[in-house]
Amino acid sequence: MSPSSGLSPPQVPMELHANNREKLLRSLRQRLAESSRRLHGFVLLQGGEEQTRYDTDHIELFRQESYFAYLFGVKEPGFYGAIDISTGKSILFAPRLPAEYAVWLGKIKPLTYLKENYMVSIVYFVDEIARVLQDHYQSSGKPLLFLLHGLNTDSNKFSKPAEFEGLDEFEIDLETLHPILTECRVIKSELEIALIQYANDISSEAHVEVMRNTKVGMKEYQLESMFLHHSYMYGGCRHCSYTCICATGDNSAVLHYGHAAAPNDRTLEDGDMALLDMGAEYHFYGSDITCSFPVNGKFSSDQSLIYNAVLDAHNDVIAAMKPGVSWVDMHKLAEKVILESLKRGGILIGDVDDMMTKRLGAVFMPHGLGHFLGIDTHDPGGYLKGMQRQKEPGLKSLRTCRELEERMVITVEPGCYFIDALLLPAMNSSETSKFFNQGVIKRFQGFGGVRIESDMLVTADGCKNMTNCPREIHEIEAVMSGAPWPLKNTSTNVGNSLNIKELI
Repeated sequence: MSPSSGLSPPQVPMELHANNREKLLRSLRQRLAESSRRLHGFVLLQGGEEQTRYDTDHIELFRQESYFAYLFGVKEPGFYGAIDISTGKSILFAPRLPAEYAVWLGKIKPLTYLKENYMVSIVYFVDEIARVLQDHYQSSGKPLLFLLHGLNTDSNKFSKPAEFEGLDEFEIDLETLHPILTECRVIKSELEIALIQYANDISSEAHVEVMRNTKVGMKEYQLESMFLHHSYMYGGCRHCSYTCICATGDNSAVLHYGHAAAPNDRTLEDGDMALLDMGAEYHFYGSDITCSFPVNGKFSSDQSLIYNAVLDAHNDVIAAMKPGVSWVDMHKLAEKVILESLKRGGILIGDVDDMMTKRLGAVFMPHGLGHFLGIDTHDPGGYLKGMQRQKEPGLKSLRTCRELEERMVITVEPGCYFIDALLLPAMNSSETSKFFNQGVIKRFQGFGGVRIESDMLVTADGCKNMTNCPREIHEIEAVMSGAPWPLKNTSTNVGNSLNIKELI
């Protein structure tokens, strides 16, 4: 199905979440057996709650907590979910809604509807959690609850364990569940891959539409608006994976541009590069795509130099990816390719290996090469227990240091930026000043930056690019001048081989 064809977005089978629960049970039971613990108790997760804006009655658009979404697929707020470890039965607990809910927010769905719709064993109300779990418990002593509590190594925040009235009547385990459930999310199922592919399909289309309609004199927020419209209008994607980054000119050197203090509001000028980092989300699963291109549709020689440096790094990493490959090595490969390109272009001088030793690559690419992608833009699991972040510039920003495994989905997003806060100290340092061609580097101050980002599925013998956007300079210039995409006689490493409807 082509997302722009006007057809309805695919229906998502709840088997996806039932399968996720089975996957967790297998892993949890295995871990308990290895530690000679009894296979009893419940996994209990608390779903997300609606939030109002400060002291007003304005309710922000709700999006489900990610671990709860992974296991139960529930769209509504206020739910809890439990899994009986011994029997495998799944239990949802729904909020007991007041009668006036039906007046303002629509028909109150009966518990039988929730049971059928979310493919769980049984549904009760939230105020019945303590009684129901005690009644279902099949061992002596206090019922055991495995609650979610652990560190997200991307945000450095801890997940919130479930809380409910009567919790003190249960035995609590806060250590076991989080690492097991997180690891389940790292390796994707066929249905998960199909959803990520769909999010990539509609996001790729939206990026092409923005690229094709970008003109000098527009505002950055107009580019954001075009993306949001296309992904929602034609793909049914109400949520984005993250706040859109629509940076032009020197804003493209601001890595997380688009926030409240830098709200995508600059006017596009002739000669600017645009760096657009935007990804739509469908049924919790997301995409994360970055395209860079000249707003006037034609690359200058300097723009071509920097763009091709990043494109070569992007392509060389993808060519090297396969199971068993170290992500740290992939990051270093990207750095080295960019430094070699900058040397060929006369921006840098000296020995590239010496530049690598001095960590010069981090001056031009201070962020990590990529991150896991799934229900969260920065999906968890980047660092297993005992793994330590490296402390060197650039490498310390890596969101994972693991070796690649089949069915991981990870972004490849090398970049080259001219950031004064990094560039000026390096140009004046006794350690690194020798590498700069001072007469040339000054020409690029104020250039901004280039990033190229694609979402990759690791396969048994390599990887598959899930993103389908123009990447080569001639492709971008052709699309911006009105050519259809994909170009005729152009092969891409993208295909909708995992169709959601075919997997139902």
